[in-house]
Amino acid sequence: MRIMRWLVVLGLVAAGGLYLMARPKPLSAAALANLTGDAAKGELVFWASGCASCHMAEKAEGAAQLVLSGGQRFPSDFGTFVAPNISQDKEHGIGDWSLQDLANAITRGVSPEGEHYYPALPYASYAKMEMQDVADLYAFLRTLPADPTPSQPHELRFPFSIRDTIGVWKLLFLSDDWALPGNLTPTAARGRYIAEALAHCGECHTPRNLLGAMDRSRWLGGAPNPSGQGRIPNITPGKLGWTAADIVQYLTTGFTPEYDSVGGHMVHVVENMARLPESDRQAVAEYLLAVPTVE
Repeated sequence: MRIMRWLVVLGLVAAGGLYLMARPKPLSAAALANLTGDAAKGELVFWASGCASCHMAEKAEGAAQLVLSGGQRFPSDFGTFVAPNISQDKEHGIGDWSLQDLANAITRGVSPEGEHYYPALPYASYAKMEMQDVADLYAFLRTLPADPTPSQPHELRFPFSIRDTIGVWKLLFLSDDWALPGNLTPTAARGRYIAEALAHCGECHTPRNLLGAMDRSRWLGGAPNPSGQGRIPNITPGKLGWTAADIVQYLTTGFTPEYDSVGGHMVHVVENMARLPESDRQAVAEYLLAVPTVE
């Protein structure tokens, strides 16, 4: 009986320690001290990061893409995630958020109420963002319209509907390390920042493990489409087989070297990339050609 009591005590201590370790960990105020955002620069961060692609209304076009009312549905192995309203509406959007709130959400996956966000918000990639870019993004978001559409709840299966379990997922998988480590040329390093942090290319093009984390040993090696329709392609050099000029052309026009045209969610990615300076598309091309080939 004494051994059993000790085992129970040790189990409770271990559970308590895990709970403390898995609590949401927001940024310190010092991380954002004295930062002033530039809305013009923030617009480039906005497009590179694909904010509108997920948070605009379904099939929105033109100026309507800047009305971030949410509602798009994203199926997964864990259930369906529904993009929330991130417009400037103070009740249903993020109009009353501070810069600290935005930075905590997109780089730490922590809500203003101190709860975990699901990694359907790609903070596993945004964790690498520079705080100045977050400040610039915040400044641009403040210029966008408000919309009163209420956010809809996610439709997740048990036990994935238990939000506290995300803390353990973060302990295991949330990191600001680069998927392609090491020193790169300044151009390739810029491409790495765009591809891995802002544009979060790995979130779609990298296969995932059973817990939904990106498998970095097969970085950009292709993955099943969460919709269940087709497969997201392997874009590592030996499989893609494109030159840097081919990649730049595709990210500018949406046309492949074979004169096929972009489709699916990549339509939005190309539209976003085409809004960036050509030097950024060239940087992404140089980075992609530096990634090891995944067979």
